[in-house]
Amino acid sequence: MISLGIVTISDRASTGVYEDKSGPAIRDVYTRWIATPWQEVYRLVPDEQPAIEAALRELADGVRCPLIVTTGGTGPAPRDVTPEATMAVCDRLLPGFGEQMRAVSVKTVPTAILSRQVAGSRGASLIINLPGKPVAIEECLRAVWPAVPYCVELLGGPRLAFTDDAPRHHRPTSS
Repeated sequence: MISLGIVTISDRASTGVYEDKSGPAIRDVYTRWIATPWQEVYRLVPDEQPAIEAALRELADGVRCPLIVTTGGTGPAPRDVTPEATMAVCDRLLPGFGEQMRAVSVKTVPTAILSRQVAGSRGASLIINLPGKPVAIEECLRAVWPAVPYCVELLGGPRLAFTDDAPRHHRPTSS
């Protein structure tokens, strides 16, 4: 069984002001798309760069999650520091993920150009930032999912199996 990371970044949810709905939305997508036996490793942290960095390091280095998906803290507001925390812990950035998510999202939400999602790798972990709105989670994951399984494998992670509900993924064939 593999461990998959889910990190919700929210001041209000982390203090109990409201219920986190974004983390469960990621769990729902994992449940519907991933056939490989997996277990969730969930963290709920405030919009504080040190707390975000610590959660990402723990899931990548300690738990060794091959895939870590974050939600929240990607806008232009002063407390939105998820991209900065992600960039601080990543060995390499993968800018195509953020570019693709914004390209898809802006078709339905003009303010998606304000989103600062990034993705990158830390060791054998792929880290992807998603917006904090539950309705945007599946849309953004669907936009990048064709590359996720192959990227996980290239980083040294497992070969994942998927349900028929998952978006088609692409694994190049050798010539």
